[in-house]
Amino acid sequence: MSRIAATYKSRELEGVVDLLFYRNVGFWLAHFFERLKFTPTTVTLIGGVFGVVAGHFYFYRSLLLNLVGWVLHVVANIFDNADGQLARLTNQQSRTGRILDPVVDHIVWLSIYVHLALRLRLEGFSGAIWILAIAAGISHGAQAAAADYWRHAYLFFAKRRGEIDSTPKIKEEYCRKSWRVDAWQKVLFALHLNVTREQEFLLPGIRRLHENVAGLAADRVPARFQSQYAATVRPTFKWWGLLMTNSRMLILLVLFLIHQPVWFFWAEIGIGNLLLLLLIVQQQRISQSLVELLTAHGECA
Repeated sequence: MSRIAATYKSRELEGVVDLLFYRNVGFWLAHFFERLKFTPTTVTLIGGVFGVVAGHFYFYRSLLLNLVGWVLHVVANIFDNADGQLARLTNQQSRTGRILDPVVDHIVWLSIYVHLALRLRLEGFSGAIWILAIAAGISHGAQAAAADYWRHAYLFFAKRRGEIDSTPKIKEEYCRKSWRVDAWQKVLFALHLNVTREQEFLLPGIRRLHENVAGLAADRVPARFQSQYAATVRPTFKWWGLLMTNSRMLILLVLFLIHQPVWFFWAEIGIGNLLLLLLIVQQQRISQSLVELLTAHGECA
């Protein structure tokens, strides 16, 4: 278990399904891909193919085909876990890989939304179903971006691991890339820049907190800050977890079983956005209290 745990981002951030299933299978696959000399990027792209194909199977009204698609979606999630575990296992963590992972995830969900909307349109829903699908997709993107930003903030502030991207930093890196030499990376950084802007807009408290911490030397960040950050955000883990893939997978499965996939769009727009709003307010309060703690510590110093 200690060897598997070494491939986690952080045990606290892992859900029950992740710990019991995805991380165990992902660990085995990571070792398998290591022997094959696969890179994490290769694993990410293979998982993306499974996810896009899964979205196609959601197009059909046959429950059997929907379940086949759902199983393929699970396989895509296994690969999504395995790529990060392979990167940590073989010390191949890279900036490009970190940016590419959510891009592939968005492509998978785009396939799912498009195929679900096409299915519902052919079932007799009006053209307004496309408006509903677009609104749900935008909501999904915002929820996923905020959850990812929050997760990286926990690793950075509570564990002093990894980093938090900022708009100026990404923009500077983007400008250093050349279309002639680094076209692919420039596209990735352009996408990442847009996501980072969205994250900072949704959770400005984290951005402000990061700016305060970035202005301090490592030995000047009080230990009390780390422990208090961890203690105050831990109660929110289960709620942020509801905005992540496992919850959406469960909702999709239930809705396919009762033949009501249209309610997936409404769940994203209604329940998902309401939960996101509540978590944004809560995170803002947490960040404000910790900014005050840092300010008080700086004055005392």
